[in-house]
Amino acid sequence: MLSKPLKLNPEHDVQRYKQNYERDGFVRVENLFPSDIAEEIYDALSQETPWYLVHSDHAGKHQYFRPEEWDAKPASEKQAVFQGTHARASIGFAYLYLCYPMIRAYIEKRDPEWPLHCMTEFLNSPEMLEFTKTITSETTVKKIDGQATLYAPGHFLNVHDDTGDDAERRAAYVMGFSKDWHANWGGHLLFLDGDDIEKGFTPTFNSLTLFKVPRTHIVTQVTNFAGAGRYSITGWLRDDP
Repeated sequence: MLSKPLKLNPEHDVQRYKQNYERDGFVRVENLFPSDIAEEIYDALSQETPWYLVHSDHAGKHQYFRPEEWDAKPASEKQAVFQGTHARASIGFAYLYLCYPMIRAYIEKRDPEWPLHCMTEFLNSPEMLEFTKTITSETTVKKIDGQATLYAPGHFLNVHDDTGDDAERRAAYVMGFSKDWHANWGGHLLFLDGDDIEKGFTPTFNSLTLFKVPRTHIVTQVTNFAGAGRYSITGWLRDDP
């Protein structure tokens, strides 16, 4: 458990964020949580999270491997996963990264000692729902989902627009918990206009990026010389499907 309840930094200028979101279709919020809470979230992500490997298969669907499943695979099978994913990435949509499926784990009561199950509850608290709905003006939102992610060297998420199968996503979010990130390490969130970069964000610590969906974007590959992992909590503001 975290040492204190989750809460937002009380100094946020929500109306300014709302104006920027209305103008641009996205906004980045710095210092999302009080610094001591942000540090505890980072510690939980970097030291206490049982990461699953996730990649896209030939149909573009999620393929999860629990830590024990991935560890048990022979090296040849692991290499085949990487090669297949890279081959698909070279011509279209594909992704490869580590994640923790927060909603599924919470519902199924997995890993009861994981300290960030409280984040799943906080995402759907009146405080967080009001904060994000006010900024985005998405008044029909009923819930916020989430997954923890870790992009290590070689990981990426190719071009997509977050429409979703049921078209109930109103906005996407990225809570960033990457410390001392260097721009040349990759892992950038880029908004695209065709093949051109419209706007880009370098991974940062204790930030929230909100953007309206659908919107074409990409997470660029983390370089093989990156000195740290790209930690985040990501998901969507949703209507009921």
